[in-house]
Amino acid sequence: MNKIKIGIMGAGRGIDIAKNLMLLDCRIVALCEFSKERAEEGVEKLGVDVPVFKEFDDFIEQEMDAVVLANYFHEHTPYAIRCFEKGIHVFSECISNGTMAEGVELVRAFEKSNSVYMLAENYPQMKFNREMKRVCDGGTLGKIVYAEGEYNHPVNPYETDFLKGYVYFKEHWRNYLPRSYYITHSLAPIMWATGATPKRVSAMPVFSPMEEIASARMVGDRAAIVTTLNDDGSVFRVTGCAAYGAHHNAYRLCGTNGQIENLRGMGEKVMLRYSDWAIPEGMEENNLYDPEWNDKDEELIETSGHGGGDYIVARMFLDCIREGKQPEHPYDIYSAVNMASVAILAHRSILNGGQPYDIPDFRLEECRKQYENDRHTPFYGTDGSKPDIPCCSVTDYKPTEEQMKKYCEVLKD
Repeated sequence: MNKIKIGIMGAGRGIDIAKNLMLLDCRIVALCEFSKERAEEGVEKLGVDVPVFKEFDDFIEQEMDAVVLANYFHEHTPYAIRCFEKGIHVFSECISNGTMAEGVELVRAFEKSNSVYMLAENYPQMKFNREMKRVCDGGTLGKIVYAEGEYNHPVNPYETDFLKGYVYFKEHWRNYLPRSYYITHSLAPIMWATGATPKRVSAMPVFSPMEEIASARMVGDRAAIVTTLNDDGSVFRVTGCAAYGAHHNAYRLCGTNGQIENLRGMGEKVMLRYSDWAIPEGMEENNLYDPEWNDKDEELIETSGHGGGDYIVARMFLDCIREGKQPEHPYDIYSAVNMASVAILAHRSILNGGQPYDIPDFRLEECRKQYENDRHTPFYGTDGSKPDIPCCSVTDYKPTEEQMKKYCEVLKD
């Protein structure tokens, strides 16, 4: 079988993804990166000599079967569409579209293509999340009526090296990232476990600015508390990328007979509990244990990033290409734009005092028509475009002059 030829856009996160694809016997044929320094570092980390292109127009002309989109968080859609037009498969990192109009454009272009599209969301494939789905699928929890997902990733306010590698100019997307937008790490695992799809969203902010020494962060919120009503009648409570308490990824599924959750601060342990009238045969009322992978590639998974999820989602993508199929919920394009819609409309809910919004189904043309011109964004674009909506719940918030001064000093060092 011929090796699948893959191009990588983005020499940061893209290199990590490329390494897992190489473990799966793929050939990396090109790298697209506008920063010469980051491109050189990326090729060195990759360990193979690949041609590097600054311009996507040159990159996309290379002979390749698939492209990994690991460029800026909010700018995947235009490049995915270019891939669709050339029949190239797409593996898109984190969020599928940065605006509602882009979600419409992405789906329309996809439906005209023969490309496989997969969201490169790795958190559902962490060991404890795989176990929660296994138990959920087994039916012993009864009907799932409520679930929680938290991605909590506070950054050391006294550590400035992070800025040099991840927030390296004032208009960088991380400085303008509303707390609800980075939502797939908290939402996708519970969508995957339950099969539910959000249909309505509302959100409230947790405003408490980080006391950072050096910062150009224009967002003073620490979290967005997002609530969704889903197509099966269940309710989710999730965060985007939160920054309160201690670092953790926490998930909980509650059914009519019991519940399962991973335990904060206890590694990969899960707690499976049943109501005393619904304990399955061979189980206890309270079951605390370490789950197993039960996977043929366990050794490779254990060496992979993000709790093994990086390797597994790369394998899923390649399986889809080889079998000529689209990925399943929540990795398919319709689930991807649904999660992006939750992220975008949750922020609008915050800006409008918690007002609920219906999540459009972009399979339907009437929903596409409603949002096809909705290009509101809190981000600067690499094309020079500016934000046209606030990125913070307190709309006039900004870092202090001292924080900005030290931020600029850090970048010059």
